[in-house]
Amino acid sequence: MGAGVIRVLLADDQRVVRDGLAMVLGLLDGIEVAGSAADGEQAVAMARRLRPDVVLMDLRMPRVNGIEATRQLAGEVHVIALTTYDDDQSVVEALRAGARGYLTKDAGADEIKAAIEAVMAGGAAIDPAVQRHVVDAIASGPPEPPTELPDGLTQREVEVLGLMADGMSNSEIAEHLVISMATVKSHVNHLLAKIGARDRAQAVAYAFRARLANRGARPGAWRAPS
Repeated sequence: MGAGVIRVLLADDQRVVRDGLAMVLGLLDGIEVAGSAADGEQAVAMARRLRPDVVLMDLRMPRVNGIEATRQLAGEVHVIALTTYDDDQSVVEALRAGARGYLTKDAGADEIKAAIEAVMAGGAAIDPAVQRHVVDAIASGPPEPPTELPDGLTQREVEVLGLMADGMSNSEIAEHLVISMATVKSHVNHLLAKIGARDRAQAVAYAFRARLANRGARPGAWRAPS
């Protein structure tokens, strides 16, 4: 591998998309495909093993979705969301999770290369087609929290779920809430059962769908109605 070559990991659940991207990137000077992953869980594992410079991350993938995979890799590797979706929720959630860029899959080779080079230089790369969504989301402000606790969750369980969505481990949650690890594990087990989630990744996805993300125990955290 030559000096200055940017190594890219591809993550998409459709093989035809991965193969197509690999072919396109293989034709670009200064870019090398380090590998490809078929879901978010595999993407996280491969990124940590192969140490690419950039991950092109699809958002809708099985097992672990691209948003959660991006959140797990935040601070470890540059992530660019490359997806079919350009709706407000997808754009904002990807950026909040730590993505440094957001492109739709109809982006051309030159656009993809420019985005990769931009994030490698410390910048951001937002497809002009989705910039309006970012502006609209900022202008409208944060979504209003639900007025009732869903699925029988307690206030403490919502706080734990919100901190899980922030990327905290059980030990970090215990320290943040000044409770024991055993208590945190109990809350996690109870909330997983209540919302029908198999694991933390599904719980985090639920938190965002139910607008409970970023609602951990800190100043301004919402409170259930009495």
